[in-house]
Amino acid sequence: MAEIPIGTKGEFRTVVSDKFTTSFLGLEDAKVLSTPHMIGLMEKTCRDTILPLLETGFDTVGTHVNVAHLAAAPLGVDVHFREEVTAVNERRIEFRVEAATDREKVGEGTHQRTVVNVAKFAAKQAAKK
Repeated sequence: MAEIPIGTKGEFRTVVSDKFTTSFLGLEDAKVLSTPHMIGLMEKTCRDTILPLLETGFDTVGTHVNVAHLAAAPLGVDVHFREEVTAVNERRIEFRVEAATDREKVGEGTHQRTVVNVAKFAAKQAAKK
């Protein structure tokens, strides 16, 4: 398995678009980045950072999330996602994750991913059907 250095950092920026929002009580002016989408984009940032470091045929899957959604990010605002590898234990990789706008921190927490052999993982899932 490839070595993942502790301290490896990654980032991703996106603008909050309709597809990432939830709206409260149907109010059009209250569309904000939803918690599930924020967490999904944190996971994406972690995966995209680690993937180039892995050997061909390997990927990562999310196995644990502990994130607080601290502030709302309204439709049209730029959000910057950052991650840093904090620990590696065999196939398990721990990350510190954060999402922020230019004005405030939107979310923070930890995330864990596990390195998998894609072919073996797919075969295990197919056997469950």
